[in-house]
Amino acid sequence: MGLVYNTGLSLHTAVTRYVVENRKQHWCLLHQRACISPVILRRLLTVGEKLSVCREFVSTRKCHPEDRQAEKEHFLRMTSTLVVCEVDESLKTKLEKFRFRKETTNAAILMKIDMEKHLVILDKECEDISPDDLREELPERQPRFIVYSYKYVHDDGRVSYPLCFIFSSPAGCKPDQQMMYAGSKNELVKTVGLTKVFETRSVDEVTEEWLKQHLSFFR
Repeated sequence: MGLVYNTGLSLHTAVTRYVVENRKQHWCLLHQRACISPVILRRLLTVGEKLSVCREFVSTRKCHPEDRQAEKEHFLRMTSTLVVCEVDESLKTKLEKFRFRKETTNAAILMKIDMEKHLVILDKECEDISPDDLREELPERQPRFIVYSYKYVHDDGRVSYPLCFIFSSPAGCKPDQQMMYAGSKNELVKTVGLTKVFETRSVDEVTEEWLKQHLSFFR
């Protein structure tokens, strides 16, 4: 049997120690603590070599729910720079066209991940949609990527049309989904070529006031 994940170590520490020491080809993960499937780990934990994840899990003690959630959040941040899913070619074409749209109304492209194909695909397109209406289009327990063209009326009367990238990852999402979306976000942002990138952990946050508050940093 391979290296056992000691419950006294954080998940990040355990992964780092394994990569640095590189002593084993296999290791076991405490599934009850990390709540991450072997399939996702096998894709995410490749650092210079392919790691093979055992399906045998070891549990030596219970951990506090707050500690478990904290480690999930840390692991999500740690993997946010990893590319997990490719972007569908037809979606790339649609996003490129959307960037140069001439219409002055609000519009959005919602994207999701095909979990079986590991592919970012189109979910739906919305025309003439307000931020409040956009919120109603977002699922409460599934992540979504959104590219949103917004008619922004500034306090001084000026009008601009910023193109925003919004990553909605509600707290109630499945960990596997959160991992895959977080790992794919940066590549998608790079594909779209946007700089106004916002994230939310609650669908209810997505309001016009929330959007204007975030856009105010780009004046």
